[in-house]
Amino acid sequence: MTQTTSAHHQGGTAPPAARFDAVVRAAVGQGLLGEGGPVAGFIDTEGVRASVGALHDAFAATPEVLHTFAAKACSLVPVLRLLADCGMGCEVASPGELRLAVEAGFAASRVVLDSPAKTREEIRLALALGVAVNADSLDELRRIDALRNPGTASVLGLRVNPQVGGGSIGPMSTATDTSKFGVALRDPGAREAIVEAFRERPWLTRLHTHVGSQGCPLELIADGVARTYELAEEINATLGVRRVTSLDIGGGLPVNFADETVRPGYADYVAALTAAAPGLFSGRYSLVTEFGRSLLAKNGFIGARVEYTKVAGGRRIALTHAGAQTATRTVLMPDAWPLRIGAFGPDGTPKTGPSLAQDIAGPCCFAGDVVAYGRELPELAEDDVVVLYDTGAYYFSTPWAYNSLPRPAVYGFRAVAGQEDGAGHDGPVTFTTVRDAQSLDDIAAESGLAHADALIQRDG
Repeated sequence: MTQTTSAHHQGGTAPPAARFDAVVRAAVGQGLLGEGGPVAGFIDTEGVRASVGALHDAFAATPEVLHTFAAKACSLVPVLRLLADCGMGCEVASPGELRLAVEAGFAASRVVLDSPAKTREEIRLALALGVAVNADSLDELRRIDALRNPGTASVLGLRVNPQVGGGSIGPMSTATDTSKFGVALRDPGAREAIVEAFRERPWLTRLHTHVGSQGCPLELIADGVARTYELAEEINATLGVRRVTSLDIGGGLPVNFADETVRPGYADYVAALTAAAPGLFSGRYSLVTEFGRSLLAKNGFIGARVEYTKVAGGRRIALTHAGAQTATRTVLMPDAWPLRIGAFGPDGTPKTGPSLAQDIAGPCCFAGDVVAYGRELPELAEDDVVVLYDTGAYYFSTPWAYNSLPRPAVYGFRAVAGQEDGAGHDGPVTFTTVRDAQSLDDIAAESGLAHADALIQRDG
């Protein structure tokens, strides 16, 4: 990925680079942001391709590796199809995500199913399709024993929890002592039970681990992968046969939300893994990765119209259409998920002028619906536009239906750098619809309109 730099400031207030300025202006000019579309998500298609290219380049010396995209990071079929076109596979964690992966065109051999609560029907479907399945527990292995057809093409693995500890964001740390994921490797008797599980099942050929993502340092992630590699070596040595042939090392590359720089990069990740487990890239094991946020976060943004501004108790507040419904993590955990904010005028050009401390609030009907507190920005006014940067993953793709607010439209865009649009601006920018905005009719239908009288029917 192209590395960019900007000054670093605390609290996500680093002045954003001008990377998306022309896109915001074009979105306003074309009516994608404004009275008729007060909030929307935007995906940089060429940026996504560049990020995937950086991932492949970092692993170029690895003999055999399948890079999968974690569908939960952006569960939109056109985005998934773009990633498939870039050579990615897909990691899914629910029947819905599996369906989306199929619709997006991923080959079954390039799909991996992970989930701590797979139903029997979900397992049957995965085995019938031939997608890889990582069992989350020894009990799930026993369920697969009963459901597995010997002719299935599915690669089958077992997820282990290396219990190496957590990062700075507890809910994002999946390798703590009490994590709900995987078989806890350091619990009494667990290691022996895992070896025995592989002894009893010649078809069990993969180990899977995932330490966490945001808030987890590279050293912690690498430690977890190294312990899983060591377990694979132990299993193969104990059984006297090369039973474990592949390692799914998960995703987990954290994203820098403080400024424009991409750090750490995939090359940093590979270097950390090489130091922790020198044999990992030798070719003895084929590898699977499951990156999500790091591929898309900086390749997308949310644009939202400022509906009103006010002052309350001396505090300036801009009321916008981007709040908890589309930036849920940031609103509920602002210290863990701070976002950089851009200020634009009604015509979509960047605002200038003295900076003032302002809260950027959303439309949801609870007091905590604020995406940024006390941000130093040029004074916002009615009909201005704010931009929430680094939101290409998890934000607009999986909105929260609080207050029955409609899901926002999502657009892909391509900007041709180095050209001008006739007014001295970079351009042109072309957009394509990824997801239509949800209509009020859609909301009513989703809310049970077809069964409106179901609870008031009376006998006789």
